[in-house]
Amino acid sequence: MRLERLTAAGLRAVAGQLGDLLADTVRGGNSLGFLAGLDRAAASGWWRGLGPDVEAGRLAVWVARDGERGDSRVTGTVSVAFTDKPNGRHRAELAKLMVHPDARGQGLARALLTTAEHAATQAGVTLLVLDTETGSPAETVYRGAGWTEAGTIPDYAADPSGALHATTLFYKRLGTAARRRVTDTEPERAARQ
Repeated sequence: MRLERLTAAGLRAVAGQLGDLLADTVRGGNSLGFLAGLDRAAASGWWRGLGPDVEAGRLAVWVARDGERGDSRVTGTVSVAFTDKPNGRHRAELAKLMVHPDARGQGLARALLTTAEHAATQAGVTLLVLDTETGSPAETVYRGAGWTEAGTIPDYAADPSGALHATTLFYKRLGTAARRRVTDTEPERAARQ
């Protein structure tokens, strides 16, 4: 297994594989913001559409590959979305943590999560947040990685079939400067990434 942070060009190069992963994950019952019927073309297009955010440093995307070669299969992904609000540059959102069904149970979700947390810390982020479907297996991953439950919102999002489910919000404080003063400018933070 190899973890790799994608450039915008790298994202475009693996958009098809990421689209397959997203479509398979939604078919497996995880919404991730999408409903049943999400096909590979639409899912791949969604990933390609993130290129400008990756290029601008507003989004960091990692993939896990099942081998060392450049043509190895993408088996997982995670993203960190950085906020552009001046009063929130200390926080970011963890998003789209997915592992292919064939690669589950091998610690890949935890490795992706740890990689994203470390990179966020290196970028000056002191608070990460996320939301996940209440009662999902993902909750166990986050709790086991030291994330703190902040609360639950009923009927927050629909699963792929359209049924509404509650969502649990989690947060994690990073690094030792969890209460630092926010004074960075956007270019200063981008330079650290």
